[in-house]
Amino acid sequence: MTTLLIVDDSPIARQILRKCLPKDADFTVLEACDGRDAIEKFQLFRPAITFMDMTMPVMDGFEAIAEIRRIDPKAVIIAATANIQPKARKRIADLGALMLLPKPVNPGAVRDALSRARIATRDDTQG
Repeated sequence: MTTLLIVDDSPIARQILRKCLPKDADFTVLEACDGRDAIEKFQLFRPAITFMDMTMPVMDGFEAIAEIRRIDPKAVIIAATANIQPKARKRIADLGALMLLPKPVNPGAVRDALSRARIATRDDTQG
């Protein structure tokens, strides 16, 4: 079973992303409401894939990605944001996120992101 962590300050956004997950997949889904909560849950549960919103109170996604990557440099993080400005894209890539998932999310994009994440995870384990 694959553990996913969905991080977003909006309960509605977390619910939408959860509903976009493939129905036939066997996921354990955890949720966090901000970057600090995400770091705590990441340390406790070590999810295989983390979906990270970028704009949140307490600690934003940029800070949370940096901290999670310090904890586990191979962490698979998919940034989810409506901000697709080149500067934000570059910063997300520089922090080591696997990819950017544009918001609002849709089932096809989430399925593609999960596929890319699984490929990245498999490549790391074969290393």
